[in-house]
Amino acid sequence: MITASDGLKLYTKEWIPPQYKGIICLIHGYGEHVNRYNHMADYFNKNGFAVVGMDTRGYGQSEGIRGHVANFDVFMTDIESLINDVKSKYKNSPVFLYGHSMGGNLVLNYVIRRKPTNLAGVIASAPLIQTAFQPGKILIFLAKTMRSIYPTFAQPTKLNQEDLSKDPSVIAAYRADPLVFDSMSAAAGASILEANAFLDAYEGSLSVPVLIMHGDEDKVTSQPASEAFEKRLKSDATYKKWAGMYHEIHNEPEKQRVFDYTLGWLDSKI
Repeated sequence: MITASDGLKLYTKEWIPPQYKGIICLIHGYGEHVNRYNHMADYFNKNGFAVVGMDTRGYGQSEGIRGHVANFDVFMTDIESLINDVKSKYKNSPVFLYGHSMGGNLVLNYVIRRKPTNLAGVIASAPLIQTAFQPGKILIFLAKTMRSIYPTFAQPTKLNQEDLSKDPSVIAAYRADPLVFDSMSAAAGASILEANAFLDAYEGSLSVPVLIMHGDEDKVTSQPASEAFEKRLKSDATYKKWAGMYHEIHNEPEKQRVFDYTLGWLDSKI
């Protein structure tokens, strides 16, 4: 557990092996939480990496209104708090930032906006730069309109759970998970839309190496938008497209290939 800059308690999960060569700070996606990544953390533990995950405010076991954030900068400050906490506890170890989906959006925005110099690299898995579908015009209108009138006004995103993974057991576990939900506040929704547009137009350098990965059958976030983003970068950037994979590449039947590839990239940056 860490305390955010405004006093909110944010849940953290630490997977720390007896020996490790680096630490991965994990930021989950929309509507979920870090304990959905236990299997991924176990893999990296067995291969020499510690993992520390955080439920973002309003998600999982962290405090806050479900699916709400007052403004996008709050996300950035919370990530900074996590990194600083890890740096203070586990000194002299390279730290990587890993985000999936909405978390991928957050980590990319973080390295662009905050320009950290204390990270060894960042990994964005299926980052939300564009959606892979056309969002409902009414949902967008309500988010932008209610943002200033009633910022905590929440509406469902209507995520199609079948699009997360080809593995039926993953979908069943997702549906049975009491910490999973499907709603987002007007303030959070409008902030995320702006953050998407920012990444979609960004062209320049990042302060740290970046690995971007995406399944080419993702129906939630746009794989072409991720590929185009990487091509616009003028710094150390790697793009990996996974043929036949859905949104949660870490939960696909072929996830071992994803983990092995990610491990190779991590090892190359130490």
